[in-house]
Amino acid sequence: MVDILAAPQQAKTDSALRTLTGISVAHWLSHFHMLVLPMLFPFLKERLGVGYVELGVALTVFGVVSAVIQAPLGYLVDHAGARKILLLGLCIGGMGLILLGIHLSYANLIICGVLLGIANGVYHPADYAILSAHTDEARMGRAFGIHTFAGYLGFAVAPALVAALVTVGGGQAALIACGALGPLIALLLIVLAVPDARAQREDSGEYKSQGGVITPALMVLTAFFTLLGLSTAGISNFGVVALMGGYGATFSIANMALTAYLGASAVGVLVGGYLADHTQRHGQVAAVCFAANGIIVAVVAYVTLPAITLVATMTLGGFLSGMIAPSRDMLVRNAAPADAAGRAFGIVSTGFNFAAMASPLLFGWIMDQNMPHWVFGLSAAFMIVTVVLTPFTEPRKAKAPQP
Repeated sequence: MVDILAAPQQAKTDSALRTLTGISVAHWLSHFHMLVLPMLFPFLKERLGVGYVELGVALTVFGVVSAVIQAPLGYLVDHAGARKILLLGLCIGGMGLILLGIHLSYANLIICGVLLGIANGVYHPADYAILSAHTDEARMGRAFGIHTFAGYLGFAVAPALVAALVTVGGGQAALIACGALGPLIALLLIVLAVPDARAQREDSGEYKSQGGVITPALMVLTAFFTLLGLSTAGISNFGVVALMGGYGATFSIANMALTAYLGASAVGVLVGGYLADHTQRHGQVAAVCFAANGIIVAVVAYVTLPAITLVATMTLGGFLSGMIAPSRDMLVRNAAPADAAGRAFGIVSTGFNFAAMASPLLFGWIMDQNMPHWVFGLSAAFMIVTVVLTPFTEPRKAKAPQP
């Protein structure tokens, strides 16, 4: 009897593990694909005969398309099926790189940026909708943490992997090989039998429309994501040049400090996932981590630290930055209507796209004005403003009726 009862539970656990594995691999690819074009800029500049401004246009196109299309794709995820949209996104992003690899031209570079932008708009709505529907509630935070960690890992391996592919086969072969990963991972998801987000609710008769998804909590969360993106983008993209220009750090020390920050963020995500599963106070967790991180980054901004202390301080700041991510995702899930996880994550994730478009201009202007300390100072300010927003990121509970 025990074996009979245990079998369905074991099958459910195995299915959840396969789903988390497949979705995490897809998220790994999304972050990996973001860095393929930047890693190949020297090759593309030489072969296409254009400048870095023209190459940067492709990344701007990528960011704009992702921002515009993410919320509509969230709607499609909820109504056409997250699994189907995710498989299409994997193939579309891959085909953009393959097309550019087969025929190098500036027009195809822009088309590649468009296709990668469409694919990038798919991942968050589809991934989180599927994970929300097929992960045990007690493990939801850890699932979100592993999913985010996989994305960080995609960033981490991209430079070395792209460089290795260029060394072995050249730039065009590298584009084709990186693009081919999209359809291959789509095939992996099919083999793993990753389910649709709606399947579980439809089978149980629980799926039904709950009305609009635009709520005050989700609008605040979109601003929350924007500020989070701005605070981390400044450090990630301009931290090295700021440390060298304003603090006298050597190139190796500045890179070591940034590497420590990013590496600790990845570890913090996993710890934050465990914490998110053991508390319902996700807003308070995010607020405490943001406040502590804001103080740490402010110290880096206004105090010239010795090399070892700088690396240690950046490590702690990165760890706290990573810990926020699972609680951040749980806030969105809790604020989303029952049938609208795709739309909810699609809407709030546009905040990251807004930050990606604004941060290079903002922090680039700061460096052009020879104010490197403000790279960290403004990042700290964004974190503090985010702390102020956290009480408004959770939907208000309805008051109990008076007897």
